[in-house]
Amino acid sequence: MATVHHWTGLEAKALRLALRLSVRAFAEHLGVGVRTVSKWEKLGALTEPRPDSQAILDTALARADAAGHLRFETFLSEAGRPGRDTASLRVSSVAPLAWEYESWADDLDRVVVALSQQDFPFGDHLLSRWLGRFKSSELDEKGLYLFARSTALLGDLKRYQGTLAGLLSAQHSYVSARAVFTQLGIPRRAAQLDLSLAIVMEMSGKLEPAARAYETLAVDGRLSPCDRARARLWVGTALSKDGWHDYATRVMTAATRDFEDLAEPDDWSVAHQKLALARRGAGDLTAALRFLDVAFTTGTARSPMQRVQLTTAQAHILSTDPATRDNGLRLLDEAARIAAQSGLGHQLRSIEAIRRTCEGAFKPPHQRAGSSAWQMDDRRESPRISGRPPS
Repeated sequence: MATVHHWTGLEAKALRLALRLSVRAFAEHLGVGVRTVSKWEKLGALTEPRPDSQAILDTALARADAAGHLRFETFLSEAGRPGRDTASLRVSSVAPLAWEYESWADDLDRVVVALSQQDFPFGDHLLSRWLGRFKSSELDEKGLYLFARSTALLGDLKRYQGTLAGLLSAQHSYVSARAVFTQLGIPRRAAQLDLSLAIVMEMSGKLEPAARAYETLAVDGRLSPCDRARARLWVGTALSKDGWHDYATRVMTAATRDFEDLAEPDDWSVAHQKLALARRGAGDLTAALRFLDVAFTTGTARSPMQRVQLTTAQAHILSTDPATRDNGLRLLDEAARIAAQSGLGHQLRSIEAIRRTCEGAFKPPHQRAGSSAWQMDDRRESPRISGRPPS
């Protein structure tokens, strides 16, 4: 909830607009003259109400409902944008006020929720409100922290959307945010962004460099034990995508034990989903279905992305077997529908790649362009990550 420590005509006008009152109605609401309100709005940030009027404005703001507070914060946060009445706006080079920092932090919490639900337009709106409002050179340490968090979340948004241009944008955002966190001396946040950059690398198809980056981060003391376990799991994910299914299983199994020790049930469930896909790649469908059953019975699938990932994994495994191929393709259609509705570009590309692989796998041998991905095994030389097999 916003608190104004020092009212000017700018804040007074924002409150009137937030309450959706005319100048006359607002004056009556406050118990002041219409000319007084008109003066505040004409002079904007260049005038300050008298102490008794400041108290009246405090009371009016405190009595506003939650929607009114949100509108009040929005009007003020958008002040200073091109095209607005400069007489009623605060100069953009002035550092943020205390209440703006509170509102900014609250908005970032809302962004996290929006991204978890794949509500990308709302998340983008909230982030643009603040990243377009201030320049990093205008901010103190607290402001820089919020700016870097906003930039990192913008990277997450672009990565979740998964378009090819979005991955480049995500990489740029992560690099920028990491530089600010490094400047602020917050190594944990900087390391988390290294992890995010490795994910972008993997999503871009650079599997071996991604696996090496994950392996380094799996023993990075800057990260929490849970983040290190995730990095270990993703080493296995990258190896599995590159065809090293048995080695990937070993790495993922170690990560699964870590999640169990850390009492992280959601990550533990995701690890079983990844293990299922690794065993499918190795041709062990019995183990793949067993791991997938664990993922389904213990995991949560509240968000569109979680539903797409679980459904795609199930479809991928079922479509490998001729007896269940039709069910697998039907589930792929369902996953594609959810991904398209939610704007999950990377998942859509993955689903189409799986479909092409499945359709090619069941063609007569003379019609196949090459061996399909599900027929790959681990008869090649052991993969080497940082000069040694992953452990």
